[in-house]
Amino acid sequence: MKKDFKGKTVVIAGASAGLGRAMVREFAKHGANVGMIARGIDGLRAANDEVEALGGHGYIAPADVSNADEVENAAQKIEDHFGTIDVWINNAMASVFGPFKKMEMKDFAHVTDVTYLGQVYGTHAALKRMIPKDKGTIILIGSALAYRGIPLQSAYCGSKHAIHGFFESLRSELIHDKSNIKLSMVQMPAMNTTQFGWVKSYLKNKPKPMGRIFEPEVAAKAVVDVARNHQRELYVGYPTVETIWGNKVLPGYLDNYLAKTGFKGQQTNQPEDADRQNNLWQPVPGDHGSRGPFAAESWNSSPEVWMATHKKTTLGMLAGLAMGITAAVILKNRN
Repeated sequence: MKKDFKGKTVVIAGASAGLGRAMVREFAKHGANVGMIARGIDGLRAANDEVEALGGHGYIAPADVSNADEVENAAQKIEDHFGTIDVWINNAMASVFGPFKKMEMKDFAHVTDVTYLGQVYGTHAALKRMIPKDKGTIILIGSALAYRGIPLQSAYCGSKHAIHGFFESLRSELIHDKSNIKLSMVQMPAMNTTQFGWVKSYLKNKPKPMGRIFEPEVAAKAVVDVARNHQRELYVGYPTVETIWGNKVLPGYLDNYLAKTGFKGQQTNQPEDADRQNNLWQPVPGDHGSRGPFAAESWNSSPEVWMATHKKTTLGMLAGLAMGITAAVILKNRN
């Protein structure tokens, strides 16, 4: 694999598990220095071992992203260790599964603090270091849920919507300032990550991703491509494209459709454990890796992502197909 991030420092907030852990591995494969931020020290240490084994260089900076001072201190430690920060990826998240009417407001607020304000604080820390050099890349991890809310995840959906609004506002400011700093947002599909085993839940049965599921490595590779070849926004997976555009055209229809399918569609047939642990206020001990328990249902690739990250090749293929069809029609008419 080409070591095209060799000598560059990539910071990943939310690096200890799930998508963040998959991104750690992908950037390490490309030779990056990887600064890792999360609360779970067990997962961070295991991630750091993987970075070194894959040919990268790692540094862990434990922090709670809902605390702006902790994020700033982590950024300073990573910069001091590697000398620079070239790419910053805001990925940390928290959620609660359950009807809004059952939620405690302190939990709703904390999901917002982690999932939304965590990205704000990370972006601020990154810009503080990138603006003097007038270069760098910041990637916000979003979701199809940044455009289309679904039942049972009101706090998470609200946070992802907020991130999208923040992204558009900040991007306009950077353009106004004629800044060379690149800002992108990557919208994710349902993924087979570890969150479904530890998110706080009020559901009767164990939670699951809704709709078509992708392995987190599919999304991680897409993020690496955005860091390498800047684009404003990338939708990962056809279901993400379908959801976002479907909501633009038929939002009322989706309100009713999700009212009928969104409750059952986010639960397995297995009863939830009465003593289920959750990581809302503190990390669940241990190393949890990147993948959840839905491998049998998950896709390891996405044709849509390949086309979105190989635009010239895709356009060439489509042009060639169009020319072939035109030629065939002309020959048929002549005969």
